[in-house]
Amino acid sequence: MIWLWPRPRSTLDHVEVLELARWQFGITTVYHFLMVPLTIGLSILVAAMQTRWVRTGELRHLKMTKFWGKLLLVNFAMGVVTGIVQEFQFGMNWSAYSRFVGDVFGAPLAMEGLVAFFVESTFLGLWIFGWDRLPKKVHLACAWAFSLATMASAYFILAANSWMQHPVGVTFENGKPTMNSIWAVLTNNTALAAIPHTLAGAFSVAAAFLVGVAGWHLWRRGDHQDVWRTSLRLGGWVGVAAFVVLAITGDTQGKLMFEQQPMKMASAEALCHTEKPASFSIIAIGDVAGSNCEDVKTFNVPALLSFLAHNDFKTEVKGVEDLITEYQAKYGTNYPDDPELGSLAGKPIDYVPNLPVTYWGFRMMIGFGAVSAGIGLLALWLTRRDRIPGGRWFPLLVLGGIATPFLGNSAGWIFTEMGRQPFVVVPNPSGVDGVWMFTAQAVSRLTAGEVWTSLIALTTVYAALGLVELYLMRKYIRGGVDAVMPPPKKDSDKTDGDTLAFAY
Repeated sequence: MIWLWPRPRSTLDHVEVLELARWQFGITTVYHFLMVPLTIGLSILVAAMQTRWVRTGELRHLKMTKFWGKLLLVNFAMGVVTGIVQEFQFGMNWSAYSRFVGDVFGAPLAMEGLVAFFVESTFLGLWIFGWDRLPKKVHLACAWAFSLATMASAYFILAANSWMQHPVGVTFENGKPTMNSIWAVLTNNTALAAIPHTLAGAFSVAAAFLVGVAGWHLWRRGDHQDVWRTSLRLGGWVGVAAFVVLAITGDTQGKLMFEQQPMKMASAEALCHTEKPASFSIIAIGDVAGSNCEDVKTFNVPALLSFLAHNDFKTEVKGVEDLITEYQAKYGTNYPDDPELGSLAGKPIDYVPNLPVTYWGFRMMIGFGAVSAGIGLLALWLTRRDRIPGGRWFPLLVLGGIATPFLGNSAGWIFTEMGRQPFVVVPNPSGVDGVWMFTAQAVSRLTAGEVWTSLIALTTVYAALGLVELYLMRKYIRGGVDAVMPPPKKDSDKTDGDTLAFAY
């Protein structure tokens, strides 16, 4: 592709290229991550539905497997298409970054592609075409192999991302990190905390999807009410349990953030000055990015931030102003006087992330997660003892609730990635000197026009793919169980679930 070839550029181009490259990666990543958690969570739940059918022989569980499995396949296909572009961007817009971290970053990405993705594809194919061709238990094993492979895929991707957040298992040789322990990379404590948190977020998304779609069908009082009631209640319980896990794992991540990325913690609270003990800000009124912190009014829980940081109510939490001084002493006050940095060469480094994004993103992550769990819990209560809510507000509530965990997941990732700026590889406070990189140094030698071209092209293609997914999802959701089951035979009363072909 034409923009892969290095071109000379004006020193004035660099900032624009950097911002455009960040926008492109952010748009495509957030878009792709709309598909990922639904695939992960729904694949496990579909495998569980099929397990229930194999064990009990109840036809409703077979219908559930086929209906939700159809939606899973549509979403998985779109996730694959959009995910492929992600890794190409490391060579397109971030080639300097790729050269710096390639010895480390390539290993978990290769494992994801060669191990997890190939297993996913193989067993998904066997699952799709294996109905009535494979023994029931072998076919079920294919469903579980695919589902577990999606989790393994997430593990390797998160291991790579966590290394950027907390580099371990490397030495610093010839101006770049060289991996000396793949085990250290894969067992990075940042990754081990991120993985259960991300998986819980995936189950939250899948649960809300079940509650929303099944709740709408249940409210319509059409056919297959047993399928919709069972699906809704499964989604409700899974959603509540997922939120509990999110809270526990989020607390673990907060404590690691206090140790590894103190600026991210301070920016999450818009904490300008060091406090001991430190209060947790529930909400702020005013410009959290303003130069005068006293102009911002906050509603706080006293000492709670200290507890979240270190499990006690007395720990000191450093504020943005004090951390700026520390960062300047460790990593410099100005960017290197390097022509590759364009207009940023020799300019002061801004060590403070975008405070409105980090402050409100952190609260949106928590808030949308809580709302999603609350809707699931309410749906469980409203459908107890075979009740069916009759008000028009019910389908609006559960269908609207589908969006809440998607928004929470997206807000969480935006906070995680933007909170580490201006670093693309964050320095490990107890790691090897030199293993860190500014985002401004990571971008490829491109012109603004070339990045604009790829940004517009990819955004347009992704928008078209989004419309396709929405169309297919709407089609099969509205079609219900009948859209994925074959027409009944004349002697359907005697037909066993084993004889029903998978309608794909």
